[in-house]
Amino acid sequence: MRTAGGAVRAAAVAAAVTVLLAGCGAGGAAGGDGGDGGAKGDGAGAREHPGGPAGGASADTHLDGIPGVGGALRSRIPAGSRQVVAVYGAGVNSPDATVVLYEKGAAGWDRKGSWPAHNGRRGWTPDHHEDDQRSPIGVFRLTDAGGVLPDPGARLPYTHSAAFTPPAYWSKNTRHDFDYVVAIDYNRVVGTSPLDPTRPQGQSKGGGVWLHLDHGTGTSACVSVAESAMVTLLRALDPARHPVVVMGDRAHLAG
Repeated sequence: MRTAGGAVRAAAVAAAVTVLLAGCGAGGAAGGDGGDGGAKGDGAGAREHPGGPAGGASADTHLDGIPGVGGALRSRIPAGSRQVVAVYGAGVNSPDATVVLYEKGAAGWDRKGSWPAHNGRRGWTPDHHEDDQRSPIGVFRLTDAGGVLPDPGARLPYTHSAAFTPPAYWSKNTRHDFDYVVAIDYNRVVGTSPLDPTRPQGQSKGGGVWLHLDHGTGTSACVSVAESAMVTLLRALDPARHPVVVMGDRAHLAG
């Protein structure tokens, strides 16, 4: 006979699976994201550039604003935000991107790190819908984190749970995608676990959009980077600095 506690746990697991299937992992089933790779940290890690795309820091410190971000999106960055994760998509229909962490000090914005990344396998959209295989363009808060692995020293609230584990039938190269995640506050309840399935704008607008580990190809809507990059971001992102992600293809970002 199932106990009340067992029913609650079963419901929680079912909700977690729903989030994984409806969010980034929807395309992670066999044949979805490609069958290459298979090793943890596959993909971006070998090409990581902690010093930034240009390899030097002198031109990337004390900046007046976030490079490549035009007035439309710049105006949506909260005045109190002092950390920005910028996701520069290679093209509107491309799954390739670069993630750059900027922090604001007394003298302006400084680039703290840069890593190769992937976004939705079909690129980007300003009007994201469930299963469109595109990442949403915009400015979104970063407030909650979690993963299969224990907290590596995150400053954001961190949910450590095996419920992040992808279903067994997904392709092998996605098995570690959710070892670490940061929820992107698109169509979700801020201040809850990334596994919370609530969609304030409705299920049709998608959800479960996360920063997570890369497996070498595009995602369903999330942004993925190497494990070392995720650990760096988890340890750096500070609620007191009100971190946000500014994401989109370069043309939309510059608009």
